[in-house]
Amino acid sequence: LSRMQERNSIIGDNYRWPHVIPYVLEDSLEMNAKGLILKAFEQYRLKTCIDFKPWEGEKNYISVFKGSGCWSLVGNHQKGLQQLSIGANCDKIGTIQHEFMHALGFWHEQSRSDRDDYVSIMWDRIQAGKDHNFNKYDDKTSDSLNVPYDYTSVMHYSQNAFRNGTEPTIITNIPDFMDVIGQRMDFSDYDLQKLNRLYNCSSSLSFMDTCSFELENICGMIQSSDDNSDWQRLPHIPAGPNTDHTNMGECKDSGYFMHFNTSAGAEGSTAILESRILYPKRGFQCLQFYFYNSGHESDRLYVGVREYTSSHPNGTLRLVEEIKGSPDNYWQLHHVSLNVTSKFRVVFQGVRGSGLSNGGLSIDDINLSETQCPHHVWHIRNFTHLLNTSPAGEAGKIYSPPFYSSKGYAFQVGLYVNGTTDNPFNLGMYLYLISGANDDQLQWPCAWQQGTMILLDQHPDIRHRMSNQRSITTDPLKLSDSSSTYFWDRPDKVGSTASFPNGTQFKRGPGSGTNAFLTHQRLRSRNFIKEDGVYILLTMEDISHLLSTQPSVSPTFVMNSSTTTTTSPATPPKEPGTEVPNFCPDNPCENDGVCIIVDREPTCRCPVGDNWWYMGAKCERKGSTQENTIIAVSSTISVFVVMLIVTITTAVCLKKKYSKGKKNGESQHQAE
Repeated sequence: LSRMQERNSIIGDNYRWPHVIPYVLEDSLEMNAKGLILKAFEQYRLKTCIDFKPWEGEKNYISVFKGSGCWSLVGNHQKGLQQLSIGANCDKIGTIQHEFMHALGFWHEQSRSDRDDYVSIMWDRIQAGKDHNFNKYDDKTSDSLNVPYDYTSVMHYSQNAFRNGTEPTIITNIPDFMDVIGQRMDFSDYDLQKLNRLYNCSSSLSFMDTCSFELENICGMIQSSDDNSDWQRLPHIPAGPNTDHTNMGECKDSGYFMHFNTSAGAEGSTAILESRILYPKRGFQCLQFYFYNSGHESDRLYVGVREYTSSHPNGTLRLVEEIKGSPDNYWQLHHVSLNVTSKFRVVFQGVRGSGLSNGGLSIDDINLSETQCPHHVWHIRNFTHLLNTSPAGEAGKIYSPPFYSSKGYAFQVGLYVNGTTDNPFNLGMYLYLISGANDDQLQWPCAWQQGTMILLDQHPDIRHRMSNQRSITTDPLKLSDSSSTYFWDRPDKVGSTASFPNGTQFKRGPGSGTNAFLTHQRLRSRNFIKEDGVYILLTMEDISHLLSTQPSVSPTFVMNSSTTTTTSPATPPKEPGTEVPNFCPDNPCENDGVCIIVDREPTCRCPVGDNWWYMGAKCERKGSTQENTIIAVSSTISVFVVMLIVTITTAVCLKKKYSKGKKNGESQHQAE
């Protein structure tokens, strides 16, 4: 924060936002940042009661733009448009969560009044002019909400923040936390505890259910009466699994899962396990669970939903997915998209097959949320061995299987297990387009496809996970460093020859990513490695609808304007230098007005409040309800006076006319 921003950031009840925060994504933002901001909002919805909505003329709102660096004011300043900057190299989901935490009212963790008990600030190592970022705020300005100091907070600076040399600027009083501070993966548990306390959240918005079967009530799940067998809550099975997935046998007298025994009973024997009744809000859900098959390959697990509607009050069972395959000796992660709109139960139905089984079907660590499921899962087994034996650099690089996006683009992920030669002891991760079956029908260069790579924290409860992710967006105008070719052009045009493990050759385009995806120290700090395996969740989606995210409003006056993210087809590639910007290089607008380009001309969008507004070409004139009241009263009085004069004049004229008519009548009567 700059000194001005710091000086204006005072915490108090007046600085709270409503639970639904209006926002605008300004067109100055990089496309990758726009997509990531929406993903950050999903994390807030999953783990808190804070929601975000496109601005529709509300008095106060957050304007997210590409400024100089990553920064935000602290709290709601009640001044209409409030800026939050996601600048160059700020497009990481943890960084975006961090900045919105500032906007919601939180200082940096190392600014707490009690910080000297936990860290030491090395003032002589801080860059000139940056020492204000390390200020400490007393308990009259900053409230820790009775939550302990959090070395793992997404709001904590790293040990090297703003250093002027090679020595750390922050030293933790407990040395073990030196490499912990400064994480930008996700909210910590204490971050969520503080945020939910500050905003009185009793539940989160998109979370629905989680179950690790540690309690005997099995999370309110029920055994159906429409079957001839049951699921059993067990800690281990001789044929496997030997342990549950939650604790992996590390905790004595704990660690349970649900198991359907297929080694007994007749072919077609069925066991049905149903969740408690759940009430959807969004119309789409992602069911995630771990599955272990120690039975026969003919055994089946069916996942479905029992939906309750007014026309079917007893529920209608709908099959969603069939899970089959050869038995394996490890837990496997599965995702199922449900897309339910009425109250429902999740249904797990195990069916015994025709073959000889020594075990059965097991499930554990179920999570259900109203979020989108990842498109693909890359499971890397024997990961500890890879860490111990892979060299740094290209020789230690492994590639995922090929995947296809929803638009038909083929892609692949490359992982440097022990880092690159110039940055070892880090995971490096890169996204590549590869030649695929649909290339002749696709648009090239590939335009505005956002690929997201998530290294999954396998905590049993989705709300407590701190997964690490990185997103890459394909800009069709991006050029290769060494040539004038487009970076994201067709792989068989700009790529190099590569081979799959079966010997099939293909073309792999240039890769984009980071050689510092995650340090090995952080890799071992969470549940990233479990059962000696890691999961990388992959999604590639079209975000071309975010090309223009400006609200549709009157150019000079806003009262009840409509703000949305507009949907439009992908803009065809243009030659470099021909792009017309949608934002103004210089803002001519006064009084916090926002400048946008309308018909190639700068136009001011003026702020508005409940009883005031700005108007004019540059938002230079202020109107208010009080002024309108005076004008209205004055107009009413004027109209009344005019009508009174008209009424009096009319009455006088009518009286004269009546008197004249009366005299004429009398004259005629005398003559007769």
